[in-house]
Amino acid sequence: MTLKSINKIETGRPINVGSMKVRELLPTASGFFDPFLVFHHAETVIDKNIPISQQGVGPHPHRGFSPVSFIYRGGVHHRDSRGNNSVIYEGGTQWMNTGMGVIHSERVPDDIFEHGGEQELLQVWVNSPAKNKMDQPAYYPSAKDETPTVTSTDGLITLRVPAGNLEGVKGKIPTLTKVTTIMGEAKKGGRYRFNFPKSQNTLLYVLKGKILVHETTEVHSKELVLFNNDGELFTITANEDSLFFVGSGEPINEPIEARGPFVMNTSTEIMEAYRDYQLGKMGVLIEE
Repeated sequence: MTLKSINKIETGRPINVGSMKVRELLPTASGFFDPFLVFHHAETVIDKNIPISQQGVGPHPHRGFSPVSFIYRGGVHHRDSRGNNSVIYEGGTQWMNTGMGVIHSERVPDDIFEHGGEQELLQVWVNSPAKNKMDQPAYYPSAKDETPTVTSTDGLITLRVPAGNLEGVKGKIPTLTKVTTIMGEAKKGGRYRFNFPKSQNTLLYVLKGKILVHETTEVHSKELVLFNNDGELFTITANEDSLFFVGSGEPINEPIEARGPFVMNTSTEIMEAYRDYQLGKMGVLIEE
């Protein structure tokens, strides 16, 4: 087996999403990283002068992909027009296959100050194949203690697997395409070797700390590594205590038409999505 070489390291750009300040790493200037479409890192200090119910991201529609929240600090209160209402805290994941269309919100939990008063999460958009874009929507929450875990041989790295497969450990969240997602926590000196098919698009993001890749390239906090499809393996060593994320997925290799909150295959399908939303076909979400 051979190493996956590094294609590029992205530092992203700051944007605002609702009340959250976000660093956007995907898409890059050259486009998407199929099946990964959007990659956001949000860090928010909750404002005590603003009602909790108004903080976070209010109701908005989606169709045609899976918006996924990986929660590293605090928590997220998810509600949607299909009646799902769930709060997931640090170490957990909220995965939604939006299918034909759903309206959801991602607010701050009422007890956020009991959990540090801060919110840190990654939101990653995973594309859906054309055959699944008009499926019925589905929501899959996974708390930290429900998420399968792999520990490195040296005992210094913990890898939570919400979806996919790592060393035969399978995540509980079903996906519409072959994709593995890993929430990692490393103590200084921890080492691990990842193995994914050469055909898959693989990425590594460091939320905090410093990670040495292949014993040659140091990746710093808030940097995203995109690997080439020229090998199966990549190795990491934690140069200091670190939080990181790994994603690897089989490209769908279909046309991508992304506009606003919708991801389809053609511009006509995007126009249909906006029409259906305006006609109320994606339901109604009234936050209470």
